[in-house]
Amino acid sequence: MSSEVIDVVIKTREDQAEGVAVFGLSRTDGLPLPPFEAGAHIDVHITPEIIRQYSLSNAPGDEQYRLGILKDPQSRGGSEAIHERFLVGSELTISAPRNHFPLDMEATKSILVGGGIGITPMLTMAYALKAAGKLFELHYCCRTRSSAGFIDELICEFSDQLHLHFDDMGDEQRFIPEAVFGSYEAGSHVYVCGPSGFMDWVIGSAKEQGFPSEQVHFEYFNAEVDSSGAAFEVVAAQSGQSVMVEEGQSISEALAAIGIKVDMSCEQGVCGTCICDVIEGTPDHKDHFLTEEEREDNDQIVVCCSRAKSEKLVLDI
Repeated sequence: MSSEVIDVVIKTREDQAEGVAVFGLSRTDGLPLPPFEAGAHIDVHITPEIIRQYSLSNAPGDEQYRLGILKDPQSRGGSEAIHERFLVGSELTISAPRNHFPLDMEATKSILVGGGIGITPMLTMAYALKAAGKLFELHYCCRTRSSAGFIDELICEFSDQLHLHFDDMGDEQRFIPEAVFGSYEAGSHVYVCGPSGFMDWVIGSAKEQGFPSEQVHFEYFNAEVDSSGAAFEVVAAQSGQSVMVEEGQSISEALAAIGIKVDMSCEQGVCGTCICDVIEGTPDHKDHFLTEEEREDNDQIVVCCSRAKSEKLVLDI
């Protein structure tokens, strides 16, 4: 999590579509906000206990930060509180932007795929690519047109690149990976964000069509946590304390039980806030944050969800 915090005020709020609220944020002191690049997100301090990550959705270089936030029916307290409490004039604390989903501006072609509220980072990418005169396609997938946020803006700004795929618009509008991705062309990149099942399908489809893993980019904003696996021991090297992590229990929960606090945020393995270095042992990676290469190194672990393949893990904490 970024250590820099910024006090901001909500300058605008627009309720779009079904359950999508769009917020414009400016600094309370009137100074410029830190610049950001396409794909960046910020941490939003919703309450002292709840911090969530949301993608910036406006063009890099804009004076404000813009967030598009869906009121999730399965909300764990974050999006629901935002929709109820965040009004024009409300003040809140955010982090400086950080980017785990960067856009490769050297790609010969970029295929952007947003599912539902996953369209938000795709907007920043589309603005950046358009400004640079780059070749790209923007695919927006939703169950219904009425649930699609930003639709008027997308049609206005990106009509030449935009492809809409709404379930209620008939089979001819369906997103068909084989048609979208075609045969892989050298230098093409794919970017996808949306619900986890949708993302898994799109990522797998792109790879099946020949896209190398390093040219398929993604950012999960929620995921099911798989807590299965046998019990194992975790040793906190800095204090020498050890604890057993039982089946169904997370490493972070076990550490908290012996007084060792780890910074947490999403608790679903998607944000990377709780990453710890591994000194000894083999992690059983269950997160959606580390890259395949980082997983193979086995020197980091996301302690809110991952477990151990070995009987003991020694962490640098």
